[in-house]
Amino acid sequence: MTISVFRAGSRKPHLAAGFTLLEVLVALVIVGTALGASLRAIGSLAKNGSGLRVTMMATWSAENQLTQIRLAHIWPPLGDASFSCPQDGWQLRCEQHVLATPNPYFRRVEVQVFDDADPLRQIVKLTQVVSNGA
Repeated sequence: MTISVFRAGSRKPHLAAGFTLLEVLVALVIVGTALGASLRAIGSLAKNGSGLRVTMMATWSAENQLTQIRLAHIWPPLGDASFSCPQDGWQLRCEQHVLATPNPYFRRVEVQVFDDADPLRQIVKLTQVVSNGA
């Protein structure tokens, strides 16, 4: 934007170039809004990354328990069990539920993983059907 300014003692106008205060303030509001949205997005990504990591560790703990049952070729007794199943520094608690199925040669094994810091927060639940090889 150009502004015509007359100098004292001169009849020829001097052109001054620049932004008005209003234009600068509008630009600052736009830049501030964009930076605020960027910071919010970065914070959300960091939080989601941590949540994905604990979910992955809990899934590994549950899979490890189900794999142990499968590889041991045992017929798990009906009932519930609770045990610690830490994974990569995360203190996790696993709960195993063995349930009967309509077919007497199969049992359903459920493993739920909870965060030790928040025992009511179930992170993951995996289910597997085990056959009686006998």
